[in-house]
Amino acid sequence: MLRVLSMVSGGGTNLQAIIDSVKNGMITNTELVGVISNNKNAYALTRAKENGIDAKCISPKDYESREVFNQELLKAVDAYEPDLIVLAGYLVVIPPEMIKKYKNRIINIHPSLIPSFCGTGYYGLKVHEAALARGVKVVGATVHFVDEGTDTGPIILQKAVEVQNGDTPEVLQRRVMEQAEWKILPRAIDLIANGKVEVEGHRTIVTE
Repeated sequence: MLRVLSMVSGGGTNLQAIIDSVKNGMITNTELVGVISNNKNAYALTRAKENGIDAKCISPKDYESREVFNQELLKAVDAYEPDLIVLAGYLVVIPPEMIKKYKNRIINIHPSLIPSFCGTGYYGLKVHEAALARGVKVVGATVHFVDEGTDTGPIILQKAVEVQNGDTPEVLQRRVMEQAEWKILPRAIDLIANGKVEVEGHRTIVTE
């Protein structure tokens, strides 16, 4: 049984997709053991509690330095004994020591087809604003392993979504969530839970 810890900052729509997929059998061999947020007001914490999942807030604002916060965050993560950490809209930089300790055991969902519209400064609506400003015809989402860079780890799954005339960033964001994010993030977790993802160098081999 894969022990999954999710880390979130906001509403937790991707978290809800994971919860639903575990319940309906789309994700197998998996247990959601906890949710950590940096935001005490994150609705994701409510989603977790309503589904009987342990949830806690660990915020940089509550500690005298980022170093102390990083130590406390890692302690909290370790306490869950996770096999896989899922960043589902987590907007805090992951401590290097955590990335090292959980190498190829942290995954992230990003709302673009990496390497387009990714890296420092590209998150949330900013990704969709940039895509529309550039006039691309296809956008999408990517699930990837987390390494020391920003959105630079090995790619696991990607799914394309067409841009439509009249799209606003908000409309496009919702379509990417519905057609890509909420589908490939649960799928990636299920693949990992069943030993179907291998990392070789900077690439993954996925057996579906």
